[in-house]
Amino acid sequence: MCGIVGFTGNSQAAPILLDGLSKLEYRGYDSAGIAVRDGEKDPEVVKAKGKLEVLQKMTNNGEAVHGDCGIGHTRWATHGEPSTLNAHPHSSDDENVIAVHNGIIENYQELREKLTKSGYTFNSQTDTEVAVKLIDYYFKKYGLGPVDSIARAMIRIRGSYALCVMFHDYPGEIYTARKDSPMIIGITGGETYVASDVPAILNYTRNVYYIGNMEIARLGKGTVTFYNIDREEITKELTEIKWDAKSAQKGGYEHFMLKEIHEQPKVVRDTINSVVKDGVIDFSSIGLTDEEMKKISQIYIVACGSAYHVGMAAQYVIEDFTTIPVRVELASEFRYRKMTLVKNSLVIIISQSGETADSLAALRLAKDQGIATLGIVNVVGSSIAREADNVFYTLAGPEISVATTKAYSTQLIAGYLLAIGFAKARGEMDQEKYEALLKELDTIPEKIEKTLEDKERIQWYANKLAATKDAFFIGRGIDYAISLEGSLKMKEISYIHSEAYAAGELKHGPISLIEEGIPVIGVLTQPDLYEKTVSNMVEVKSRGASLVGLTTYGNYSMEDLADFTVYIPQTDPHFAGSLSVIPLQLLGYYVSVAKGYDVDKPRNLAKSVTVE
Repeated sequence: MCGIVGFTGNSQAAPILLDGLSKLEYRGYDSAGIAVRDGEKDPEVVKAKGKLEVLQKMTNNGEAVHGDCGIGHTRWATHGEPSTLNAHPHSSDDENVIAVHNGIIENYQELREKLTKSGYTFNSQTDTEVAVKLIDYYFKKYGLGPVDSIARAMIRIRGSYALCVMFHDYPGEIYTARKDSPMIIGITGGETYVASDVPAILNYTRNVYYIGNMEIARLGKGTVTFYNIDREEITKELTEIKWDAKSAQKGGYEHFMLKEIHEQPKVVRDTINSVVKDGVIDFSSIGLTDEEMKKISQIYIVACGSAYHVGMAAQYVIEDFTTIPVRVELASEFRYRKMTLVKNSLVIIISQSGETADSLAALRLAKDQGIATLGIVNVVGSSIAREADNVFYTLAGPEISVATTKAYSTQLIAGYLLAIGFAKARGEMDQEKYEALLKELDTIPEKIEKTLEDKERIQWYANKLAATKDAFFIGRGIDYAISLEGSLKMKEISYIHSEAYAAGELKHGPISLIEEGIPVIGVLTQPDLYEKTVSNMVEVKSRGASLVGLTTYGNYSMEDLADFTVYIPQTDPHFAGSLSVIPLQLLGYYVSVAKGYDVDKPRNLAKSVTVE
């Protein structure tokens, strides 16, 4: 949700902090602030409500704030309205402790009352100020230093958090701690960086440490020391981030979303090649063996948002190729369901960031029941990647736009590969079909490129949709799963009220909403379901709907029915979603552009939902 950046080294900190925060704007925020120390001098704190550019102007892009150690934050309001007062950093009454915080402290009211009785006053409505003053309380009560005071506070705090803390008596040092909120630490040549996500520090280093749950780190100039909750020093391995800085930049495109849409052929190819070697699926990098796949009697796919839609599509493919029953569950519901998971089942957790709070909780619930877990994630070293029994890494690279496109497509490819791999390992698919499917899968990147060539026509039609208030997406089978994603893309970045329905459900209620001119986008790529979906489109057209038909080349009769038709190349129907989603991504993008919205940073949304 919020963004954290910290730096200590030999350079001026403020410009680095502001640059890092600018790389985290995609996470969503409503205010920003920095705190910078210049040696033994008192820290300078600058905060502002609104966009980061307000803070940049106040500090002359950081040049007006001097010091080589500092922390910065972009806030997404949870406790307390968006305001300069509620913006981070927050400090103790005497500025002995200054900190920024991501997450939610659930027992902040209880702690606030305790601290008030101990003489502390509170200036903001935030839970973060409670954490800062709790650390200060223990620092002064026991006098055992930063690590001890942070550890004692962590034991008292309930909830999730990533903390970056500076202490008056320890100039040039930053202390970090985390529980269920992401944090990485980068190091290079006498300088140390900390951030809540990789893009913030890619310009400076690709060598990072991942701080674990309930751990603390002391950052000096080019040094890092780690401690567990018992204050014992522990060691960590340095990890190299394979992404480069350019991959987190726009590269000449107007928006990150458009760039990421166009990157899909490459990242899909990379993800296929990561497990397909010489025409054979090799899951050794994931850790799945044929014997393990043979034993699986049930699959649960658990995810949120677009990743949930991937699960919906993967369910159809896995159940078509294998005899394994598949259930797709919303992570936010799964974690509160009182159910016994089937023995010898597999829980697949899908998450781009690998830090999604509900998905991470679902993973832990499955592990508590002794169920095998597989993470499909895009971020190496993320919490889900570290805690799952096995990991399928999608190779989408950094995805900056809040609305996912390329991560979704690589997750979909991962789902296909797992379905084929399971079927072959279990003897439920013969060699001829296995080879034919892999050969067809290898053509998907090229066919995505072909689909992208139609973007000018889609842009033309999107301009006509800009004034609409409602839209509906319909489909059957895999097409229904893709319709869910197309509808989400439309609503999250263009703010048009949009719904997706299984086409056969129209007469069970939704058809009453059809009015003259309302757009209905039909997805029709499944040959066995084509005629039935056409019938549903005829039903809504007779009630005044304006139709869009999204289908494969060859179904040219669609032009007689629809007001606008989009074609995708022919492919195996199981893989059609990888192509049909492309026009829907472009449609949502171009409608948002036509309406003049901030495509990459839609209102009220954050890229990674790390709090419940």
